[in-house]
Amino acid sequence: MQTKRTTFRSYWLPYLLIAPQLAITLIFFIWPAGQAVRQSFLQEDPFGLSTKFVGLKNYVKLFHSAEYLASFETTVIFTLCTATLSMGLALLFAVAVDRMIRTSSAYTTFMVWPYAVAPAIAGVLWWFMFNPSVGVLTYALDVMGYDWNHRLSGTDAMILVVLASSWKQISYNFLFFVAGLQSIPQSLREAAAIDGAGPVKRFFTVVFPLLSPTTFFLLVVNINYTMFDTFSTIDASTAGGPGQATTILVYKVYEDGYKGLNLGSSAAQSVILMGIVMVLTFIQFRFIERRVQY
Repeated sequence: MQTKRTTFRSYWLPYLLIAPQLAITLIFFIWPAGQAVRQSFLQEDPFGLSTKFVGLKNYVKLFHSAEYLASFETTVIFTLCTATLSMGLALLFAVAVDRMIRTSSAYTTFMVWPYAVAPAIAGVLWWFMFNPSVGVLTYALDVMGYDWNHRLSGTDAMILVVLASSWKQISYNFLFFVAGLQSIPQSLREAAAIDGAGPVKRFFTVVFPLLSPTTFFLLVVNINYTMFDTFSTIDASTAGGPGQATTILVYKVYEDGYKGLNLGSSAAQSVILMGIVMVLTFIQFRFIERRVQY
């Protein structure tokens, strides 16, 4: 089977068609990224009155800052908890749907709905449920003898943002896991069942290994999600508090740049974040390329 090739009569037509996307990329990504790299080597007055070249001084200060190193640790904990919870529950729900016959379509539709909720709305929703004064979940925890207060307890605040961020991402992971499960040949599961393997053993010896490409892809996507797209969730629910307990790297950029008006340090932090994303994207594409070759 040969793939059809599209031939344009005009030499400039292909470039004209991709020009809007290139313009958007240039204006909203390349130019801001270049500005961030430039500003990371400068010490600027927040009002634009003076600018001084300081070289790598902003980066050196960051890695000697206890607050910034603490935000690194917070980001790692938040990322691991959110990715594990959202992917684990999504896989559990996907397996349940894969075993259904009649109601799988309706179940899938209900599962996808939370993904349409904006991250800030998700943060406000979980903030209300865990509100120390009127929250329904707080009342339930109080009945069980747990005094919940995410305004004072850093652990409670971290649990709140992890639950809110995970709930928002479960739908996305669920769709990919369902697609991955449905692509596994039924004959392989039947052969394992004939050999005497039970449902649990079939899952861990046949199904889950074949889901490894999907799992790795989702792992990289979820890491990127927790490091960037959860900003509005954290801002709406805990605002990075209490005492920097939920201040992840992307929120630290906002606090230092927008609130603290330390533009050089904020730019250096954004460059570091951009470097992390580039490394993760490179790993993801290398893995996909290797899978395609095999």
